[in-house]
Amino acid sequence: MNREPWYEALARLQRDGMPHVVATQVTSQGSTPREPGARMIITPDRVYDTLGGGTFEWQVIAAARDNLAAGKAGMQLEAFSLGGRSGQCCGGFVNVILETWPGSEVRLALFGAGHVGRHIAHLVEPLDWRLDWYDSRDDGFAELPDASPRQHRHTMPDPQAAVDGLASHSHLLILTHDHAEDYALVDAALKRGDCASIGLIGSRSKWVSFRRRLEAAGHTAEAISTVRCPIGDSGGNKAPYAVALSAVAELQPICARLDDKNLKRGEGRGIDGASLRSLFN
Repeated sequence: MNREPWYEALARLQRDGMPHVVATQVTSQGSTPREPGARMIITPDRVYDTLGGGTFEWQVIAAARDNLAAGKAGMQLEAFSLGGRSGQCCGGFVNVILETWPGSEVRLALFGAGHVGRHIAHLVEPLDWRLDWYDSRDDGFAELPDASPRQHRHTMPDPQAAVDGLASHSHLLILTHDHAEDYALVDAALKRGDCASIGLIGSRSKWVSFRRRLEAAGHTAEAISTVRCPIGDSGGNKAPYAVALSAVAELQPICARLDDKNLKRGEGRGIDGASLRSLFN
């Protein structure tokens, strides 16, 4: 167990986008190690605070880590008979709610560290997203403050290799200093076929040229239609911040819709109302 209190660990893990489970003792009957309201935080390799120790606590930790390993999210109710399931001498009964948060679900791959790219990186920093940021120039990230825990910067010598190395279902925003590099990235992203979304900075005439080249390269019309170009709608304002703001505003609901689809497919568990009410009856 770490000395950091549960509430400090929770704030840090949420800020850093790291997977964790909040285990809260919500009821107790008879003799129990801790009182209702006691909490602990469980990560894949750390535990913060305690629900009292012993076999009962190890069972809570195991259930939490099973959820994390399976990528589950949401709330679940676990019941522990300290003389039965947990084999402890207390003989009491405890209900624990496990709130599982699997970490940052949105993975954004940002290509280009120019003016627009830097504004985008700044705008998404408060969001619960992991940012993988690429630039092919040796000094692409010069004079920037230190990266936040969810921001990862990469020098990109090879666009194809960079795209091949992305996590599955990443969202891509492509806005490098070089049209040839932009094209190589779009081509590589379409070849992967599993990108959550692809956005490309540029004019409509640039997209007409790119679309023709992508068709000639053998990409289907359906695949090509998934690319958004131009990105965002700044209302004609070409200032880098306005372009960045409109690009992030466009991307946010796209990410939210995909997360909603995952929930509707049943990825993640919740406590039904009857189970929750029964705790207090």
